[in-house]
Amino acid sequence: MTNDNKQNDPDIRSNQDKSELDTGLDAVATGAPAPVRADSAGGQPAQSTPAPRDITKLKVEKSCSRGLAGWLAQHRLSLAITSYQTGRIYLVGSDPQGRVSFFERIFERAMGVVGNAQRIYLGGLYQLWRFENVLRPNEVIHGQFDKCYVPRNAQTIGDLDIHELGIRKDGRVVFVNTKYSCLAELSPTHSFKAIWKPKFISKLAPEDRCHLNGLAMVDGEPKYVTAVCKSDSVDGWRERRRDGGVVIDVETDEIVCEGLSMPHSPRWHNGRLWLLNAGTGQLGWVDFEKKAFVPHAFVPGFARGLSIIGNVAAVGLSKPRNQRFEGLQLDDELKQRDAEPWCGVQIISLANGDVLNWIRFDGDMGEIFDIAFLPNVKHPMMIGLRTNEIRDLITFESDIPAQAPAA
Repeated sequence: MTNDNKQNDPDIRSNQDKSELDTGLDAVATGAPAPVRADSAGGQPAQSTPAPRDITKLKVEKSCSRGLAGWLAQHRLSLAITSYQTGRIYLVGSDPQGRVSFFERIFERAMGVVGNAQRIYLGGLYQLWRFENVLRPNEVIHGQFDKCYVPRNAQTIGDLDIHELGIRKDGRVVFVNTKYSCLAELSPTHSFKAIWKPKFISKLAPEDRCHLNGLAMVDGEPKYVTAVCKSDSVDGWRERRRDGGVVIDVETDEIVCEGLSMPHSPRWHNGRLWLLNAGTGQLGWVDFEKKAFVPHAFVPGFARGLSIIGNVAAVGLSKPRNQRFEGLQLDDELKQRDAEPWCGVQIISLANGDVLNWIRFDGDMGEIFDIAFLPNVKHPMMIGLRTNEIRDLITFESDIPAQAPAA
C-alpha cells in the first residue's frame, strides 16, 4: 500500500509504516493547503486524469490546519472519513506527539459511516461492515492507540449503491438504498428489507429514480431523507440536479423543503435540521414554515458528508466531476469568490459560519463521501483485511468460572 504524506513544513514528522501494523499510518503536523494540481494542457484539476485501477497504489497527499491536532486532543475527538472514489476510510485523531494521525484502511467503495467509541458501521460496494473496539477503558495497543476497531461482521447485501446509514435506538441498522429508492434494513435471508419509500416512487426497482441519498435520525428513528428530485423514472434525477432537490419527512411523507440543488447529509441537531445544499456549496438549515433552505456558510467544493457535535459541524468537500456536476450554481459561486474547489473537510462554527479547522486531500483523491465524529476517541486504529494482524489479534470473553488452583 502506498500512502504519501504531503509535507509542507520542515518540522513535520511522519510515522513510517510499521511491520506489526502493516498499514500506511501517517502523522501530520500542520501546514498550508497543498496546491491544487493541474495538467499541462488545460489547467484542469488532477481528478480529470483517470486514476490507477489498483486502488491500493493510489497516492494521497494530506495537509491540515495548524490548530487541528490540539483541537482534536482538547475535545477528545476523532473523525472517520470515507472516500468511495479511492476505497478509503481514514480514522483521523491526535497522537501522543501532538500530531494529526491518519490511519487508513481500504474498503472498496467506502460510503456511509456512523460510529462511536465502541462501534463503527461502514457501507461498501456490496457489503455492510460492523467494526468493534476490542480495547478496555485506559487500555492501549501498539503503545499508542486508545481504540482498536476490528471487523466482526460483513453482511453481503449486493451492489445497492448504499449511501448513508443510521442506527435505531434498538441497535438495528437503517440505510439508504439508493438503487431501489428506499430506506432499508438488513435481512437474515435476503439482500435487504425495504421499510419505507417516497410516495412518489411507484415501485421498488433497481433504477435509482430520485437519487435518495441522505438520512437524518431523530431520537433513534429515521425521520428525514434527502433526494435530488421527485422523479419516478429510471435515472430521472440527473436532469433535475439544479433545483429539484427535496427533504422528506419519513413519518408523514410530507415534503418539508424543496427547490434544493443536490441536497445531501441531513442531520438533526439541537432542534434544527441541518443539511448540505451541495449544488450551491452551502451548509444550512431548514425553515419548516417556509419549506425553504436557509444558508449558513459557503464551502469551496461539492458538499457531501456532515457530522455535528456541540456547536461545530464537520463538512466534507469534493472536487466537482466533469459533466455530472457541471451547470450547478457551485461553479458560479467559485468563480465569484476566485476559489478553487477542495477535497477535504472543514470544521465550521454553527454560531457564525467561521472555519475553525480543516483537512485537505490532494493527489489521487478528489472526493469525500461521508464523515462521522467519534466522541471520546483520541487516537484510533482499525484492523485491515489485508494484514497478518487480522489473524493474530484474538480477544475473547468467557462465562467459565475461574478454577481454583490445585492444592
